[in-house]
Amino acid sequence: MPDGKVRVRTAADFGGRPGNAQIREDETAGWEAVVERLESTAGSSTPVNLTATGWLTGRGRPRIGRCATPERFIRKYRERTLNDQQRRAVEQALGSELTFIWGPPGTGKTDVVGSIAEGCHRQGLRVLFVAPTKVAVDQALERICTLLSGEEGFEAGLVQRAGEIELASLAAAFGDKIDPARITQRLSSALTAQITEIRERLEAARRDLAVHADAAEAETRLANLRAQRDEADRHYGSLQQQIRLRQAAIGEIDREIHNLGTPAGLFAKRKQDRLNHLGRKRWESQHELTTLDQQLPGVHAARQHYAAEAARTETEMLALQARLRTIPPRGPLQGVADQLQQNLSQLQKDLQKIADLVRANCRIMGTTVAKAVQSRKLMDAIDVVIIDEAGMVNTPSAWCAAGLATRRLVLAGDFRQLPAVTKASSDRTASPGDREHARLWMDRDPFSLAGLVDASGTAQRADPRMVCLDTQYRMRQAICQIVNTVAYPDSPLRTGRGDRGRLPDSPLLGGPLILIDTTTRRLPNPEYRSGAHTTNSVHEAVIHELIRGLQYDRVLPARKWTDLSADEQPTRRVAVIAPFKAQVKALQASLTYRFGQPYDGLVDTVHRFQGSQRPLVIIDTVAGGGRKLGYFYEGIGLSSSTCRLLNVALSRAQDHLIVVADTGFLHAQLNPAGEAARMLDHLERHAQRLPVDDLVPFRSAADLAGLPAEELARPAFFPADEVQRAVAWDIAQARRSIEIYCAFLDPTPVRAWLRHLVPRVQAGVQVTVHTRDQSQDPRRDDLVGELRAAGCQVTVRERMHEKVLILDETVLWHGSLNLLANIGPTELMMRITDPTCCQRVRHIVERARMERPARPWPPRTPPLQSPGDSRIAPGIVAGGRLYLDVSRHEKDELKQLARDAGARARWDPDRQLWHVDATIPRHLVQRWLPPA
Repeated sequence: MPDGKVRVRTAADFGGRPGNAQIREDETAGWEAVVERLESTAGSSTPVNLTATGWLTGRGRPRIGRCATPERFIRKYRERTLNDQQRRAVEQALGSELTFIWGPPGTGKTDVVGSIAEGCHRQGLRVLFVAPTKVAVDQALERICTLLSGEEGFEAGLVQRAGEIELASLAAAFGDKIDPARITQRLSSALTAQITEIRERLEAARRDLAVHADAAEAETRLANLRAQRDEADRHYGSLQQQIRLRQAAIGEIDREIHNLGTPAGLFAKRKQDRLNHLGRKRWESQHELTTLDQQLPGVHAARQHYAAEAARTETEMLALQARLRTIPPRGPLQGVADQLQQNLSQLQKDLQKIADLVRANCRIMGTTVAKAVQSRKLMDAIDVVIIDEAGMVNTPSAWCAAGLATRRLVLAGDFRQLPAVTKASSDRTASPGDREHARLWMDRDPFSLAGLVDASGTAQRADPRMVCLDTQYRMRQAICQIVNTVAYPDSPLRTGRGDRGRLPDSPLLGGPLILIDTTTRRLPNPEYRSGAHTTNSVHEAVIHELIRGLQYDRVLPARKWTDLSADEQPTRRVAVIAPFKAQVKALQASLTYRFGQPYDGLVDTVHRFQGSQRPLVIIDTVAGGGRKLGYFYEGIGLSSSTCRLLNVALSRAQDHLIVVADTGFLHAQLNPAGEAARMLDHLERHAQRLPVDDLVPFRSAADLAGLPAEELARPAFFPADEVQRAVAWDIAQARRSIEIYCAFLDPTPVRAWLRHLVPRVQAGVQVTVHTRDQSQDPRRDDLVGELRAAGCQVTVRERMHEKVLILDETVLWHGSLNLLANIGPTELMMRITDPTCCQRVRHIVERARMERPARPWPPRTPPLQSPGDSRIAPGIVAGGRLYLDVSRHEKDELKQLARDAGARARWDPDRQLWHVDATIPRHLVQRWLPPA
């Protein structure tokens, strides 16, 4: 494309598959269609308008103007509540060949696009409206239908939807007026009734003709059966006659043999020869008789079969002949059937004409980008192509869709919201050339392709091709400010709505912007398994209690509420957004279990909430559950995925935005120059603080016995010195099972806890201890024997690190508890009562067990030769450790900093040096490293 030629590649070259289930219709067919359209541009009769596609790539000189009389084409245009920039966008789109509309969240882009489609229609142009998702198509079509529902021809398919309608409100209000099949069915109801009647008469005539055919076939079959029966009778008689003849012959031979007697005398030899001859002759006759006897039953069975079949067929034929007396003769009946078939064919042609007429009536067609690219011919002619949510459309698909336009191209979207989901540029199996090709085309949206956005993500606002919508009507002022801080620092949005919320009052919703800091409740994660950073059980508990509190304040419905209106449904009031699917899955399961089916669907990823909004949005940052941040936070810059993801997540909120974050961990890990760090800084300066203590209680062991069941079921934190007494109380309450995950065993704690476990074993509770192989240490191996002797089951797990306690598959203790080792809890522990959490933890530890290699990975650096190895010094990385020069009075500061970063600081007595995990960000420990 840069050199004026189209580089044709396979679908894999353009990034494989889109990846996002939201925008996936038929990936294979879609990419085949894209490649086919690209290839077709080399021919003389290309279906792609290369002039329009050239506009998209910055080529050509499209006419840019402004419609001077928009009120001629848009009904009550001057009375509409459009701001100046919205009017400019509408008027420029109606007066130009190419228009880009930059529409950040809540700026009324759907209203603008609807007005543009209305105006284009009244200018006499046919419009194809496309968007990457079904919901985006339906939301815009709903607005377009509202504007044109009074237009002549609307009932006959002026606006149509190609493909399945996803939005329930659109289907309910306009489904029978925009679905081509339903329009055809409605307009051809009388014709359809005629076709149904004629089909029924034709079927009746064909049934009568079938009786004639069956009777003729039965008569022929009966004649054949009778002939076969007669032949079988003749054969049977012939066999009987032959058997009698053979029997008579044998009798004659027997008499002659008897008369000859015993050979003796002068003629003895002659008699013997005669007897031998008669013996052979008798044997041959007897053999023939046996053969005939063997044939006789089969022939007899055939006689009976043919006779029975002939009788049955004769009965069938008589019945058919009786039916024939009640229906017309075959000749006239065939004539009637032929005439009915001719009439039916004509009516079906008339029906097709109605379908063609419905197709011809379409002036505005809405569909997904994928379907537009795949379909051979959606409309008879396309003058205008409007691409909505263009920032989510990959370049090849946008190029193909733009090529369908013959007169005008309009692209609306936000290049700082979610991009197209592609794969090839990050596909390690692809060649460097293919990855670079994917970065050049698949990773760029149409705004970037046209040169309206530079490499840093900065918009060229002065470019005459683009109109920027700058006033949003969705978010309260405080929410808009944080969105501006993260995503629009160079083009801040103005707020065009009032600052009053629409939810019932609640102490939990004291302002539009709320921060829940979980730093003080962080649980250590010694496992550091793959994917540990994608879940956070503390945040899960906080969100549970937040939902519970909102129920108490009647912001959200409790289980006993019935007859809820649509606006009272939890999923209409609240959205919980998490960056990782693992946390989404955990929250979905536990919230539905605890609060009931109405809360199913409350939680999802950022991608799934694109295009939607809620009065209250809770963002779970998740970070802090593992020792790294994850891809969600890795990008920096306005064009980064982090900026786009955060923008979409934050801007879904209308009235209240609650962010759950481990601020200590984020400060330690985030790049200070990044958008995520700017978000965190803004929250800490401007958000109302909601203490985590107000949500998840901080309890002592003595509290447990006196709590009602509902309070006991709540997640709660316990300080280290209360954990053992609280665990002992839980063990005493166990009725079915106790599972202890503890890597090490030591005599004192094992024997101390056996005093609590033995009574439960004797009461029938199954106690299972998961631990490492202790056979190499006789002292600890004896402890395994003691556990088994006490009735506990002991399972051996290689290289395990888990520290978990599960009771009755319902109660989960999570944190730094090595129950059967000398290392007791050193920090907070959390107690959770939730079967789904227990099941999930069990699944995680089982999966972690399978993920661990059968043998240790080779160290990144050569192993240390001796405790005093001269290579070890501050700044050296060895064995996965970064060695530091830390004074005695700074050690506590180092340990706290390491904990905040999700790591640990340890003292190496052999080298007299402190060390931390080598993965810790260097800027955190720079003061203890040698000068560069």
